[in-house]
Amino acid sequence: MNRHSFVKFLSIICLSLLFFSNCVPYALALGGTQPPVNEPAPEFTLPTNTGDGEISLNDYQGKWVVLYFYPQDFTSGCTVEARRFQQDLAEYEARDAQILGVSVDDVDSHREFCDAEGLKFPLLADTDGNVSKAYGSWLGSMSLRHTYLIDPNGVLQKVYLGVRPNTHSQEVLADLDSFQNS
Repeated sequence: MNRHSFVKFLSIICLSLLFFSNCVPYALALGGTQPPVNEPAPEFTLPTNTGDGEISLNDYQGKWVVLYFYPQDFTSGCTVEARRFQQDLAEYEARDAQILGVSVDDVDSHREFCDAEGLKFPLLADTDGNVSKAYGSWLGSMSLRHTYLIDPNGVLQKVYLGVRPNTHSQEVLADLDSFQNS
């Protein structure tokens, strides 16, 4: 086993332990510092699978943004989470919200994943992990499963840690309704 494979293997084991033991504080220690709620969300520009070249957070000024980080294309939990966001996409659009998925996979992998799963929202390639690190969502060689709800002014309103892929999209929609109706 080469060094890269070994590091990836250890990362998967650590991520599994964090998920199953629900030890969010350990994830925070490994993933970095979470950006503060009620402060501007960290700006970013990343390549995307959509053919638009790059996408920046700033491109969505005036819209709500659901920025979700996930470990890897084509894995079971990540596929379920993406499918749920796609299933609820019309509800997000009705609330003027944009879903953006982020992982360390490259643009080609994202394109194949979107094609295979029928995803109609952008996936962003954070191949060096810098955006994942800026959001405190980093574990050695992959993004952690975290989501950030950002308001139309670019202010971080909610952070989701310990996400459950099957129910997460509905949780975000409920919170989005709460923020929009307050």
